[in-house]
Amino acid sequence: MEYRKLGHSDLSLSVVTFGAWAAGGWMWGGTERSEAVNAIRAGFDCGVTSIDTAPAYGQGLSEEIVGEAIKGIPRDRVQILTKFGLSWSGTKGQFFFNSRDNQGKPLDIYRYSGKDGIIKECETSLRLLGTDYIDLYQIHWADPTTPVQETMEAVARLIKEGKVRYAGVCNYDVELMKESAKYIDLVSDQVSYSMIKRDIEHELVPYLIENNKSVLAYSPLQRGLLSGKIKPGHSFAEGDTRADQSYYSGKNIQLTNAFLDKIKPLADEKNATLSQLVIRWTIDQPGITIALVGARNAAQSVENAKAAQLKLSTEEVSFINAELAKLKLEL
Repeated sequence: MEYRKLGHSDLSLSVVTFGAWAAGGWMWGGTERSEAVNAIRAGFDCGVTSIDTAPAYGQGLSEEIVGEAIKGIPRDRVQILTKFGLSWSGTKGQFFFNSRDNQGKPLDIYRYSGKDGIIKECETSLRLLGTDYIDLYQIHWADPTTPVQETMEAVARLIKEGKVRYAGVCNYDVELMKESAKYIDLVSDQVSYSMIKRDIEHELVPYLIENNKSVLAYSPLQRGLLSGKIKPGHSFAEGDTRADQSYYSGKNIQLTNAFLDKIKPLADEKNATLSQLVIRWTIDQPGITIALVGARNAAQSVENAKAAQLKLSTEEVSFINAELAKLKLEL
């Protein structure tokens, strides 16, 4: 495993970090708790010491599962990343979208990052995670109804109190990063990034590199699409939101798999899976510090972790990029 520091902090994360969204089941068609716990532990045994979760992932379930999985591990050997700013228990903030919980009950999701909400969320997260501090605390989505100053000063207070070590954000553009920097020292921005979703390369990544802040890339496998295991006509479980997204149309699955067939010989040559090759390519991109990768079971978790062992030459990366340039998805 490789480890990289976040920005100018002294917090080192494993380049393959366990993404615990699917562990919570929400928007993934449910979860199997024991399998999720085993996946996190198997990853840790392979050097995946960093785990990213959020209160919204299963409305507390993911954080609870993470807490169970790390029980008994010395706290300084694991890095816990969690979030705040999505609410399903009231109407404060900005309405985000309608959803359903793991039991099928309707949920109205709001973006809310007021001081009161942040303090309360942090206490709940600490309890569910079974810890007394969070290594990286990140706003999940920007809340336009709350001043950035109020949000960031609340997180700064948590840092001062020792409940949080470092502050990060998720899904922030350059302007929001600049505004936040007036009130707090941010070390990272967690954003969606994959071989087939690279829009952040234009403005955000150059800004973050210039200002010594890290990119935490989530969905590097495009929620399983870049694993090559999803075929046209794939039947998604009830509640799995991928079914409604254009990336997973029959045509785009076919086009993506045709691209993967082109690079599969390179994976075979390295005795690697397609997923491992994709993960390694991701963490080799300029500005990308780590890749957040989920796993449903221990076998997937071990496979993901071993991606860090791969090495890609400049020529091999160029080959992959050339094939990517030919891929034209219908989005």
